[in-house]
Amino acid sequence: MSIPLPTTESPIPLLLVDDHPMIVEGIRQMLRPETDLHIVAQAHDGPQALAVLASQPSVRVALLDLNMPGMSGVELTRAIRADWPDVRVLVLSMFHDHATVAEVLEAGGAGYVLKTASRAELSTAIRQVAGGNTYFSAEVADTLLQNLQILAASPQPDQRPALTRREQEILQFIAREYSNLQIAEELFISERTVETHRRNLLAKTESKSVVGLIQYAIRHKLIS
Repeated sequence: MSIPLPTTESPIPLLLVDDHPMIVEGIRQMLRPETDLHIVAQAHDGPQALAVLASQPSVRVALLDLNMPGMSGVELTRAIRADWPDVRVLVLSMFHDHATVAEVLEAGGAGYVLKTASRAELSTAIRQVAGGNTYFSAEVADTLLQNLQILAASPQPDQRPALTRREQEILQFIAREYSNLQIAEELFISERTVETHRRNLLAKTESKSVVGLIQYAIRHKLIS
């Protein structure tokens, strides 16, 4: 089932963080034709990005480079998720090794796009994460899948916490990349209730991110 992209009446406000001016300008030019996306601010390092967020409460998506001086993109992602939990982080990188991808996801990143992405892919990624979903470039998704297959094949001790029937239902939808709103509509419950169940699932499974939760579910054969 395809996931509908979010629709908004006003452009999605973006923060672009990269220490290379040419990259910043290139992304600005790339996104200029996308009228529903608007770069409202930019920063060249982590501390400046945090200062911008403090003065720009409208930002919904932060596009981050991973390799920056002083504060890395992973450290910046953690700081943003801690102080501005409503801001979605989309990482832009040239690299997609498992260790790097895992660090980003554990820090709370909502998406990971390679800098070789087309305008269409980058625009789609931004809209998806702004709508509460996740997005990974195909190469990044392949890296994640390979690791999940390794984890699934490894014997794991059965120390599963008991999940309620509703939590198991919601886990199935999360694995299919449904947003909170979509899950709420499928189960005829409120979006706030879905968010509560999602938090409980993360706490019960000791997972730091949705990807960690899915890894846990695969290891314990909780999703089909």
